[in-house]
Amino acid sequence: MGAKMAEISKESGIYPQESLAKTRTSDHSILIGVPKEAELQEKRVVLTPEAVALLVNNNQRVMVESGAGKPSKFSDKAYSDAGAKVVYSSKEAFEAEVVLKVEPPTEEQISYMKPGSCLISALQLGKQNADYIHALNRKKITAVSFEHLEDKVGGMPVVRAMSEIAGSSVMLIAAEYLSSAKKGGKGLILGGITGVPPTNVVIIGAGTVAEYAARTGLGLGANIKIFDNHLYKLRRIKQLLGQQVYTSTIDNYTLGQALKKADVVIGALRGEKGRAKVVVSEEMVAEMMPGSVVIDVSIDQGGCVETSRMTTHNDPVYSMYDIIHYCVPNIASRVSGTASMSLSNIFTPILLQMADLGGAEEMVFNYKWFMKGVYTYRGSLTNAHLARKFQMTHKELQLLLAARY
Repeated sequence: MGAKMAEISKESGIYPQESLAKTRTSDHSILIGVPKEAELQEKRVVLTPEAVALLVNNNQRVMVESGAGKPSKFSDKAYSDAGAKVVYSSKEAFEAEVVLKVEPPTEEQISYMKPGSCLISALQLGKQNADYIHALNRKKITAVSFEHLEDKVGGMPVVRAMSEIAGSSVMLIAAEYLSSAKKGGKGLILGGITGVPPTNVVIIGAGTVAEYAARTGLGLGANIKIFDNHLYKLRRIKQLLGQQVYTSTIDNYTLGQALKKADVVIGALRGEKGRAKVVVSEEMVAEMMPGSVVIDVSIDQGGCVETSRMTTHNDPVYSMYDIIHYCVPNIASRVSGTASMSLSNIFTPILLQMADLGGAEEMVFNYKWFMKGVYTYRGSLTNAHLARKFQMTHKELQLLLAARY
């Protein structure tokens, strides 16, 4: 009888059972630091006051350096009201457990960080050198780059979001410089009106920037031609746009003929090994119509137009062969409010997941998509491409993780 009662108790859940092991520490509190961007051209901020309020309501602590949100029209009071601690020194903001910023920190700023902390920022490979990596490794910092961070389905959320913004913005920039209001402009409306031929836009590359640039151009009535050497990308962009547009692989003759008739050229090739391939030669630019506009969005990776050189928001254009060149690397910073909200939407859920697991290190161990963004980990460079570029040794992150157990 006693044995039978024990069996019934087991089945009904009355019988004392072994407790399940805890897998999450949802009450863990992370100290998050948001320093003010030191670069004059950078106006974005990674967390909005609304995002801060959500994090604080979920038991997280946030420090925001005074003035960090001002270029995006987010006041210190808005951050304070959301529950953030507003600090008045950059050093204090960098002493957080997790530091969030847009531009990569300087070596001096890295020296403010606590050993073993986590940095989430852009890497901007074109600007970096080996000293930057050494500075991170001396502090045993886990550094995560915007450019390499993936999501759960293998997409690159930050790259895509900023590419969407850049793609939507380039046509508005082109419209501005085609107008008579700008020196050297053709005096054309971007698009077309009844009885007047539409403006010709050539887009080089068929990624996210190209997709959103083409959407905007088609909406305005422009004649769009898209060039890329990957047929699957050309097929995909036609499908995404939902209409027939001119597409072609890149060859010098076909591209050269299109450029001769182009009013606007958008360079949107993304470098596959860290640098964009130059596909528009100086001779091709010289044969374009005077007053045409070249916008090289891939300038942050070296540019895909031979005559491109990096410019700034304060001095965005220059003329060569009577062609207006716009080569600002951080186009998304022109619309810093939109860009900041987009970044905030990406990183707020990641920070909440990080807190649930107990910190940045647990995030690396538990999520391969987050691991993809890590390029330094506890004193070691873990990115093979950076190691080749800077002639440094690297360690495979998977092996470092295996050694942990």
